[in-house]
Amino acid sequence: MRSIKSSFLAAAALAACIAATGAASAQTEVKIGYALAENSHYGVAAKAWAEAVEQATDGKFTFRQFPSSALGGEREVVEGLQLGTIEATIVSTGTLSNFVPAVGATDIPFLFRDLKHARDVLDGPVGQEVLPLFDDRGMVALAWGEQGFRHITNNKHPIGTPADLAGLKLRTMENPVHITAFETLGAAPTPMAWPEVIGALQQGTIDGQENPLSVIVSVKLNEVQKYLTLSGHVYSPAMLLVSKSFFDNLSDEEQQAFRDGAAKGVVAMRAFVDDVEKSGVATLKERGMQVNELSPEQKAEFQSSLKAAYQQYYEKYGKDLIDRIIATK
Repeated sequence: MRSIKSSFLAAAALAACIAATGAASAQTEVKIGYALAENSHYGVAAKAWAEAVEQATDGKFTFRQFPSSALGGEREVVEGLQLGTIEATIVSTGTLSNFVPAVGATDIPFLFRDLKHARDVLDGPVGQEVLPLFDDRGMVALAWGEQGFRHITNNKHPIGTPADLAGLKLRTMENPVHITAFETLGAAPTPMAWPEVIGALQQGTIDGQENPLSVIVSVKLNEVQKYLTLSGHVYSPAMLLVSKSFFDNLSDEEQQAFRDGAAKGVVAMRAFVDDVEKSGVATLKERGMQVNELSPEQKAEFQSSLKAAYQQYYEKYGKDLIDRIIATK
């Protein structure tokens, strides 16, 4: 009897060990790459997204974070999603417009009145109509994220009129909408992947760049830039994406967990942006940046100077779409 009992206990222990090994092997790693640091709005969103999915799936999926462009620039990460070598990302729309052109409409200068207007557009019919367009590009767009309104920094002088941009070498994203706008205003836009920007500013290859306060603060651009102009010239969304080949192999329940997790990531991201919009200017002033803000009259002058660019936007994206965005309450 003792022998039978011992054999039974040994068999039970072996079965438990096999079950534990099977559970461990069933765990799926989700590589998520993004351009900024973990303490940025990207990192905050990624953390909330990961925690929600891991909890909803009882740990079946575990996210492995690759911040600060550890998997490459945004274009390389997006291409990784298409190939299925990277499972998830949080990425700016500046890069995505090269893959899904309709995204570019959200980057038109002076299109959104404020953060509430932008969020209402993206969470409403206009924004939701764009998400399915990613399916044909090897990606699944789960939600619109956010960076905030973009502002200009440079090492030459404060910017108060379009004339102050003349000849200024400004790094832009690889975004045709932004490039058209700055060319129209007389600047010299220089498309550049984010990992190259800090070095280019240090070396004087470029004079400045433009980004939301959430980025300017988190990467400490004050260390390489003297002047900050609160221009608010473009609202800058982001997107939470997964690889379609990865997503299509999930069960309905798992897919819903990723969607719900992405929604929680967006909530965390927007809360971060709200906080930085309130505190970011004071932080940058404390760090030594010289800050000026465009008045409504000055912004109107910039808008007037962009009439030629708007004609191009109407032709590319359709005046009806742009009017729908403007008319959203």
